[in-house]
Amino acid sequence: MTTHAPDEIETAEQGEPGVSPMSGAAAALRLLLGLAVVSVVFVMLGWGILLLVILAIIVMVLLHEFGHYLTAKRSGMKVTEFFVGFGPRLWSVRKGETEYGVKAIPAGGYCRIIGMTSAEEVHPSDEPRAYRNQAFPKRIIVASAGSAMHLVIAFLLAFGALALIGRPDPSIVVVSSFLDLGGAATTPAQSAGVAPGDRIVAIDGQTISSSSQMSKVVHRSSGRPLTVTVERVGKERELTVTPIDGRTVTIDGQPLAPTTGPSRGYLGVSLTEGSSRLGPWAALTQSGSIVAQATSGAVTGIIHLFSPSGLTHYANQVAHPTATGSSASSSPQSGRPESIIGAVRTADQAAHAGALPLIEVFISLNIFIGVINMLPMLPLDGGHVAIAAYEWVRTRRGRPRYQADVTKMMPVVYAFLAFLLVLVSTSMYLDIAHPAANPFR
Repeated sequence: MTTHAPDEIETAEQGEPGVSPMSGAAAALRLLLGLAVVSVVFVMLGWGILLLVILAIIVMVLLHEFGHYLTAKRSGMKVTEFFVGFGPRLWSVRKGETEYGVKAIPAGGYCRIIGMTSAEEVHPSDEPRAYRNQAFPKRIIVASAGSAMHLVIAFLLAFGALALIGRPDPSIVVVSSFLDLGGAATTPAQSAGVAPGDRIVAIDGQTISSSSQMSKVVHRSSGRPLTVTVERVGKERELTVTPIDGRTVTIDGQPLAPTTGPSRGYLGVSLTEGSSRLGPWAALTQSGSIVAQATSGAVTGIIHLFSPSGLTHYANQVAHPTATGSSASSSPQSGRPESIIGAVRTADQAAHAGALPLIEVFISLNIFIGVINMLPMLPLDGGHVAIAAYEWVRTRRGRPRYQADVTKMMPVVYAFLAFLLVLVSTSMYLDIAHPAANPFR
């Protein structure tokens, strides 16, 4: 593979006649200043989490393109550009034969490998390093590397979540918040020193393994002090809590417990499931299972979406979004694909719900993008894989390599692009005018 010396670094503008050597540094400074201003505006508007979600999606796009870039470089192909965004160039730097940079429209990114199709013009000296002239296994690996990277990201996210955060465990009872008991200043739990995030380990020595079990114990102990063992930051402590009689508490004019029945105790807490971490090996196997199941679900959803019934249902949603209740769901399985606007909104909603919901959304998003990118149609990655496989089948031993005429495929490609344009624009319309309901409420 032909490369330049590692220290041969220059800005793209420096390679142009009549441009000051400082123009690259100035462009970088302007870009950083612009990003800083945008970040400050987001934070001031209270959109800090949204900003982090957008950055995470940009990183996801970068990793997709990095998959193509790395495998192409390893295969000896020539990569001339690696950019985040599209449109006008904001900043770039050239290292060796590749220009790296940022463009104005942050709607994706791209990695330009020369000779991706038979119709592309390539300088004769670069022909040996063109994608189209490489061995079939190399071409298939490079073309599918972006989608494979999404599966790797999904696997690592699942592994990290299981090993570091844990999975929901109904046997772990955690205090999520305190209830408003008829306007009282504090609840019995607050008065005893219970805090949100505490895990209820035991009550009067009886191990608590479910929220329903805890409720039964508390309900039958009205007015009787209970020794509640909680776990906080890895340490256990015992607190004495006396449940209040629900018949004496009025919320919105209604008693908390029936006044004609027996007394029923309440601590004034809202409970939620905790999570339990898995060991490395268990997390490894569970992560593989999660990715496999999510991939199967994504394939099923895409098949449904592109089926006649799925397309008819989606067209009806676009034409009558309110009547069809499109705002109630937004997933490929339901026939309602999300645009980038909807994906960012869903991820932002998940982030407000917690780390695990956010990770689950990004696992699903990565797998869905990885699967849909492998559809056997240009300009998607799967289209290049399909062409490489077709040329391999058509090439006879001892004869020159068969090369598919991409120009003959262009009418189908243009029709597919038109279909994608309609799909993207209508999904954006639905996500803006009729957004999906928050699934995390």
